[in-house]
Amino acid sequence: MCYRGLKLDESNQAMKSLLEKIQKRSRVREEQDRKRRAEQDRKRKEKIMLLTALKARNIKVRGTGKPPPDMADAEIRLVPDPLSPKSTLEFPTVFLYPMHNQSDFVKAFAEKDAIYQHLSIMLPTPWDLGGEYKPNSTDCYIDTRSGGLIKVGKKVSLLEILSNDKVEVVGGLVRIHVVPQALAPKWIEEVKSKRAK
Repeated sequence: MCYRGLKLDESNQAMKSLLEKIQKRSRVREEQDRKRRAEQDRKRKEKIMLLTALKARNIKVRGTGKPPPDMADAEIRLVPDPLSPKSTLEFPTVFLYPMHNQSDFVKAFAEKDAIYQHLSIMLPTPWDLGGEYKPNSTDCYIDTRSGGLIKVGKKVSLLEILSNDKVEVVGGLVRIHVVPQALAPKWIEEVKSKRAK
């Protein structure tokens, strides 16, 4: 309309001013659209790289691929470069203490780290009044794909644990059960009994 109006009256300042505003707004919108498309493309490429890295390491993932909402921005990711499958994988991980209904959350557990590295920082815990939870006096277990449990070595890397064909990451979160060695047989029987029902 402005172009048509200016053909009829080339000196109309109001129409010239309106045309400049329209063109400026159009450029801003085009730039916003370009940035949005670039961001979508970057996220798509990052997702492909993440899936490639997981597949190359034989790590099975099931679920939405997104962590539960209360985990904020914690997610499975490649660092430092999310566009390189050779970057290090990091997993949000929850350490569960089922005998005491407690847990610890690790936002980024690197694939080359061992469970012991985290336990040596987290244990002993303030709620462990009996002193049962120490890195050397606990056993660690991870759920299997079939619904069972596997005892995992505390000095084994997370990558070695997750690349086991019996294990999978569910809902974007690694779950490690930490049980005092003295209570482990009792806990295993309780788990088997609950799962049998």
